[in-house]
Amino acid sequence: MNTDEILNECTKIFVDQLDNDSITLKRETTAADVEEWDSLSHIQLIVAIEKHFKIRFTTAEIQGFKNVGDMCDTIEKKLNSK
Repeated sequence: MNTDEILNECTKIFVDQLDNDSITLKRETTAADVEEWDSLSHIQLIVAIEKHFKIRFTTAEIQGFKNVGDMCDTIEKKLNSK
């Protein structure tokens, strides 16, 4: 799975979790860009993404995410290392 495919899957997860059909994620997207993305929904998003991709993020990885692109890159690395 490449980064674009991962980004598309993450977009579906965000739309579902945040109940907002208008969300379109880009690599540069941050929490400040999505009105419904607050600290509580952030946890829900991380859990949903981990379940969907059958991976686990470390605390350091989560804290290091500056944007959606960073998260997608980490997902891709984890999927490719399986």
